[in-house]
Amino acid sequence: MAVLQNAETYQVPVIIAHAQVHESVMPLETIGPIMVLCAQKARVPVCVHLDHGESLDYIEKALELGFTSVMYDGSRLAFDENVENTLKVVRMVRKCGAGIEAEIGVMGSGSHSSEGAGEKKGVYTEPEVAKRFVEMTHIDALAASFGTVHGIYTEKPNLDFERIGKIKELTRIPLVMHGGSGLSREDYMAAINKGIRKINYYTYMSKAAVHAARELLDGKESVLFHDVALAALEAMKKDSEKAMKVFYGNVLG
Repeated sequence: MAVLQNAETYQVPVIIAHAQVHESVMPLETIGPIMVLCAQKARVPVCVHLDHGESLDYIEKALELGFTSVMYDGSRLAFDENVENTLKVVRMVRKCGAGIEAEIGVMGSGSHSSEGAGEKKGVYTEPEVAKRFVEMTHIDALAASFGTVHGIYTEKPNLDFERIGKIKELTRIPLVMHGGSGLSREDYMAAINKGIRKINYYTYMSKAAVHAARELLDGKESVLFHDVALAALEAMKKDSEKAMKVFYGNVLG
């Protein structure tokens, strides 16, 4: 809701997402229809996206619920198996007019990652491998690993912007930054200038919500749950607004 409210305030399109790894926190069959309804009622274009879908059945369910974009994450599989499964998802999305993102290279994991136990340091995406993958699968967007990590950064990331530029040159499709929160404005702009067109932003927005909840609860004996929820929502709204002003640049003024 925080991101949707900001999008409507500034009249810009936005992507909202649910990740398969969060199934135990909020089942797809519960949150999916809510997300789709919110998108339909919004006064701006909203893409409803499934992030890090690893199961073909799970992806199919998201599409049945009305998701307009899915990510198939076969990045930890052998190249040929990743291609084979990605092509299956491509056929799924083409039937219903949805978009597909896929991944080559393995994202690293920082502290408090919500994306499961990945490679701590990650495996950078090789530009030539990315080119071959895109040519074989005909995906719409590619998640590329160039030094960002899921979760909270425990040290300054070593971001390879030239790698992103080369991947963009060879693939000629929109590139996706995962682990997109917690970077500097300069890093965001450098990534965008090199070809990043979708930035996944969650961890630091969630961190802002937790901080707001702690402040509200500190030293108070009588606080109701909805007070905590509203404080967290407002904090997420402020944090995501700052990020959106960087991502959208002069569009937001």
